Amino acid sequence: MDEEFRQRLEQLENRVALLERNQDLIAAGRRRSSLRSLWRRPPMWTFEQYPPRLLNLTAFPPAPAIHPGAPRIAMVTPSYNHAQYLDATIDSIVSQNYPDLYYHVQDGASIDGTLDLLKGRGDSLRWRSEPDKGQSSAINLGFAGIESEIMAYLNSDDMLLPGTLAYVANYSIAHPHVDVVYGHRVFIDREGLEVGRAVLPPHDGRALRYADYIPQETMFWRKRVWDRIGPIDESLHYAMDWDFILRAQAAGFKFARLPRFLACFRIHDAQKTASTYAVGVREMGILRRRNLGFEPTQMQIRRAIAPYLAKQLAYHYAYKLGMLRY
Repeated sequence: MDEEFRQRLEQLENRVALLERNQDLIAAGRRRSSLRSLWRRPPMWTFEQYPPRLLNLTAFPPAPAIHPGAPRIAMVTPSYNHAQYLDATIDSIVSQNYPDLYYHVQDGASIDGTLDLLKGRGDSLRWRSEPDKGQSSAINLGFAGIESEIMAYLNSDDMLLPGTLAYVANYSIAHPHVDVVYGHRVFIDREGLEVGRAVLPPHDGRALRYADYIPQETMFWRKRVWDRIGPIDESLHYAMDWDFILRAQAAGFKFARLPRFLACFRIHDAQKTASTYAVGVREMGILRRRNLGFEPTQMQIRRAIAPYLAKQLAYHYAYKLGMLRY
């Protein structure tokens, strides 16, 4: 009886040991899967990071006092049939109450109520509605003949965060040698609810030649950049911002990532980024060949940007754990 009990106990112990080993293997597999997932979709390119929640604007730093010598800022919003989002975009800019702002909406002859919306805005902005050759064309039309010190464009479904213009203006005064700036971004859904955030490490010019990680909606540049390298390339319809960035970098202009959330990037079904991805792949290939002299494989791209992605991952979790505050 004792021998039979001992054998059964030994069998039970063996099964428990086997179960523990299998659990360890499963956990290790999950960790590897998680790491592979992070490799495929790092936080800065993962839009929906948590369930939608209210975008609490008071949680961000207040707008700084505007320097008395604040530079003139020119902003353009290219628009086409985005009436459901355009109002929030316009509000996010005009509510900044920046004293020397030129703001223009260049609409591509929308038929969805955009014209009524623009007419109802009165003198708070300038606008035109006429056929164009696409987003790049609309941006160039909006900036045509405009004199300013700082330039930027904000798409008709994105939003600036409060205090962005004052912060960028003050930084430009304090850092006259910096030509192009950008910051952290917030991801919002079609209802304007927050679904994620991207906290970026300092600028990395080498990684930028392989992948565009700069959030366009947060980017501002000095007019001397535009005057030297030229306007947006109208032959591009997806990667035109990356092309502009790469041309500015090749011309020797200095970039800086600002330590502040500057804008919100909206995720929705009709979004150009999602609907024209095939066009984007082709255009990004063209830009890589032009700037690198060859077309890198996906593995070469991943290896080239791996150090930057590792830094971004560290910044992401440092911010998530409260070790970094913006």
